[in-house]
Amino acid sequence: MEPVDLKPLKWKPEPGIAYSVERRADGGMHLTFTGADPATLAHWRRFGLEHLMDSDRLVRNLYDLRQLDDLPQQAIDFAVELNNDPSVRNIRLAAVATNEKVIAGLRKIAALTTGGGVEMGVFATIEEAEAWLDRPLTLLV
Repeated sequence: MEPVDLKPLKWKPEPGIAYSVERRADGGMHLTFTGADPATLAHWRRFGLEHLMDSDRLVRNLYDLRQLDDLPQQAIDFAVELNNDPSVRNIRLAAVATNEKVIAGLRKIAALTTGGGVEMGVFATIEEAEAWLDRPLTLLV
């Protein structure tokens, strides 16, 4: 993998927010959720919308949802909104989950993602997700 000029990550931890974000070596983001309460989802939605404004390249994002027992309808609604935002382009998004309720919610999000700017995959392990993310991004174009 070629070195990537990493843009600043505009995410800061806040008390009571049940997710974290790290910049991936390929320039994408690795988000880890430990909860999906309304405050966390609202924070993530704001962060996602702000991040889309600066989206200027092909990116690979990894969502680690293995610690979740459920994916609330609000999470599904926000994800569909973000995935179908007109400013979304050239994002490969891998979601990792082991709980059947969460997997079902992710499949619903994938089915409702119609904007064309997001290629989404659902995986059971980080290794499977990383292998899928590592495919050449030119396949998206």
